[in-house]
Amino acid sequence: MSQDREQPQGASGPAERTATVGGRRVTYLDSQGPRPALLALHGHFGRGRIFAPLARALAGRYRLLAPDQRGHGHSDRADTYAPEAYADDAAALLDALAIPSAAVLGHSMGGAVAFVLAARAPERVRALLVADMTVLNREPEAHPVLDCSRWPRRAASRRALGSAIEAHGVPDAGYFLDSAAEFHDGWGLLCDPGAMMASQRAFAGDLSAWWRASGQPALLMRAEHSFMLSERVARRMADERPRTELVAFPGCGHWLYEDDPDGFARAVGSFLDRAVG
Repeated sequence: MSQDREQPQGASGPAERTATVGGRRVTYLDSQGPRPALLALHGHFGRGRIFAPLARALAGRYRLLAPDQRGHGHSDRADTYAPEAYADDAAALLDALAIPSAAVLGHSMGGAVAFVLAARAPERVRALLVADMTVLNREPEAHPVLDCSRWPRRAASRRALGSAIEAHGVPDAGYFLDSAAEFHDGWGLLCDPGAMMASQRAFAGDLSAWWRASGQPALLMRAEHSFMLSERVARRMADERPRTELVAFPGCGHWLYEDDPDGFARAVGSFLDRAVG
């Protein structure tokens, strides 16, 4: 069962809804309609609503569903943050919405969830889209754990929260502030630092076996200035998995969907038109 939570994008935009999945509350963005479904999965510290611009760009072509994953946003916390648990959540949400299969897009950690889901439940994934996620999520190739254990629980204002996060070595807290909210005792993040530490550690390591274990058509998107996915590993990923296309995003950093929203939407839409349209 699901219901509308809010619809900040206007009557024709994606609605934020809630559903009960496995006994837990899941909040998700839904652009609605009978069109082919695209399940979009955010990264650590994120929220489903980061995909609202993509939902608008694909309006009339694809139905975008973007959940707040376990422990993130307005969705409930969980006892475990293993990649398999995240993937099972994604499949359970499709079940709750009576969607047999969907194209699945993931950014960063969400990209790993997407290819784990593609391996564990290939019948549910029509096409796979991975945005700036490595399979070698370990030092020195990547820095899999951002230490947020000492970040402030509350601050007097949204700006003060951002400044306090940046004081712990984060150059720009903008991405994290997208998950900020005002509570009765001040401003804080919707995600719990302890849960984020556990989740990041659960995804650390060599994820190559999961990546190679599926055969759906895939699009691998890499940002030129990525701190997560090197050009060398991206080429290796494309070479070792059949039916995988590699697309580079010049001038972009890790959050390529924000640095080049039009190019991101074009790449995603074009690939979906060829793979599932």
